[in-house]
Amino acid sequence: MDMNQYLSMFIDESNDHLQSLNESMMGLEANPEDLSIVQVIFRSAHTLKGMAATMGFEDLASLTHQMENVLDLVRNNKLRMQDFIFDTLFKSLDALESMVEDITRGGEGKADVSSIVSSLQAIVRGEIPVEGGAASVAATPAAQAAETPIHLDEFQFSVLEQSIQEGHHALYVDVTIRKDCQLKAVRAYMVFDLLERSGEVVKSFPSVQDIEQEKFDQSFSLYYITQKTADQIQAMIMNLSEIDKVTAVALDQESLKMLGQESASAVSEVAATATVEETAPAASVASKPLPTKDEANKPGAAKTGAAPSRTIRVDIERLDVLMNLFSELLIDRVRLEQLASEVQNGDLTETVEHMGRVSGDLQNIVMKLRMVPVDTVFNRFPRMVRDLAKSLDKKIDLIVTGAETELDRTVIDEIGDPLVHLLRNAVDHGIESIADRIAAGKPETGTVHLRAFHSGNHVFIEIEEDGTGIYPEKVLKSAVKKGVITQEQASNMTDDEAFQLLFAPGFSTAEVISDVSGRGVGLDVVKSKISSLGGNVTIYSAPGKGTNFSVQLPLTLSIIAAMLIRLGSEKYAIPLSSIVETGIVKNTQIRTIHGNKMIEFRNSHIPLVSLSRLFSVPDYDESTEEETEIVVVRKGERLVALAVQDFIGQNEIVIKNLGKYLPEIQGISGATILGDGQVALIIDPNAFIK
Repeated sequence: MDMNQYLSMFIDESNDHLQSLNESMMGLEANPEDLSIVQVIFRSAHTLKGMAATMGFEDLASLTHQMENVLDLVRNNKLRMQDFIFDTLFKSLDALESMVEDITRGGEGKADVSSIVSSLQAIVRGEIPVEGGAASVAATPAAQAAETPIHLDEFQFSVLEQSIQEGHHALYVDVTIRKDCQLKAVRAYMVFDLLERSGEVVKSFPSVQDIEQEKFDQSFSLYYITQKTADQIQAMIMNLSEIDKVTAVALDQESLKMLGQESASAVSEVAATATVEETAPAASVASKPLPTKDEANKPGAAKTGAAPSRTIRVDIERLDVLMNLFSELLIDRVRLEQLASEVQNGDLTETVEHMGRVSGDLQNIVMKLRMVPVDTVFNRFPRMVRDLAKSLDKKIDLIVTGAETELDRTVIDEIGDPLVHLLRNAVDHGIESIADRIAAGKPETGTVHLRAFHSGNHVFIEIEEDGTGIYPEKVLKSAVKKGVITQEQASNMTDDEAFQLLFAPGFSTAEVISDVSGRGVGLDVVKSKISSLGGNVTIYSAPGKGTNFSVQLPLTLSIIAAMLIRLGSEKYAIPLSSIVETGIVKNTQIRTIHGNKMIEFRNSHIPLVSLSRLFSVPDYDESTEEETEIVVVRKGERLVALAVQDFIGQNEIVIKNLGKYLPEIQGISGATILGDGQVALIIDPNAFIK
């Protein structure tokens, strides 16, 4: 069978599982005793192993199998999670990610992971380094008895299934013999002899032959068919001498379906939750039954079977094609509306209005298809912050809120790197060392908030930490020293202007260059990338208390609402999201201050910018007019008035890229095609506000 047709699906699903593994591992590190998280990790690892083996990526499957062995001990209470185990499993995940990335690039997913495999095997053997020393100790005595899952063939599976249908009880039984037992094989024979009097053993691990030859540690497992209940069987076995522990779990049709051809992994998950430790030989404890179908459907109940998927994977290029086709439809719709208003035909007008409503609904659906939760970017940051904090010997809590906030896919694709730089800056520069925090009267664990929320036509992403804060005088001193500004400029700068110097290319306040920061790269990349997306970054900081980097981004980069304006024979579009208001100003109200034209607006003075002069419009000059229409635009807290000739009206426009053959034009972010076929340039208000 040609597996290449499934390669893209394998890569997508592998990345999903690896992300899930990273998130679950982070959750387990915070709650090491929560075995339910271990079950989730084990299932993801097991699925990934099966997928890799099916596709023929043996190295990937082998490493995942070694991880499974460790996780199996943990979920069965035979091993306690420790820092060394967490670090080894995280290294394994990094190696798996590298393998999948190699496969994505056309490779075979091979990598040298011998050291990681050796560490995983050492953990299974119980050889875990003691913190603060090089000695090795066994994690638990039972760690030496790591079990291999029982695999059922089709015949054995059908026997269990038919037995349940006919009213028999199908049980999974796990028996542990006391460590001081001298004749394990004899004791095991007594268990099998007892069971065969009341039913039939379908499959055991180890095999009956190995058990008879004492080729097993302290425990063995089996599938069993009987008329007796699980607690009756458990009590019968416990009545035998030298039996340490018995687990008997009843299987039903639902759990049997979940087992499939490789039932052991799921059954042992159930067994891990239903294990009852017995201390008195005659004790009898009813085993915990599996949830019924009704119970499983209750809110919060654990699901034993996967619900049918209601989502499909769509190639990004297809969405782009759909978006381009709809863009053309939108242009034609506007043209039809213009023609209908000129012709004044009732039937045509009614049809065009209906088409407008339908295309409006279609636009909403197309736009929602392109909207992606920022969680797709955020979900890789907890692991990054965790590793960074360990390398810097800091304690940091990353609190993520608003991960469900949606952004256009085009923005999502570009925002990841800037956020990485801001988070690394917060962890390295912002949060103090443990000793410094304690000296400052702060908790030794620093807090970094990563939050996203909607506001109007924008999405704000904030990174806030409770660290040392930014000292403006320190920034100015460093900027003067590096030649970014002069001493005279520094003396006239406000705190906000000083903060903006952090975005200057090559600027850094780090006193020591490390592999994390100090080379003067990072924040300038953040500024340029976010500006290219039509957004901006604002810094709020209180010395000694912390810093907040607030990133403002447009919701979408494809279709926007805009105000169409006229300058002579030319038409331009200004995004509505940037417009504060429109108005008319008389020439007598325009003042010149230091060579710059200013007008009074809301009890303050703001600059007046002549678009006709900036764009060299030949057939319009507002200086010859008695009154001038203006559009007041905003960038952050700063305002600018743009002088225009006429307002055409509000419209939804499709943003078209100017292409690679046109150089970057100051003040122009793109173009759009109007209903009459004319091209209108889209004004970038951010370019006029410094």
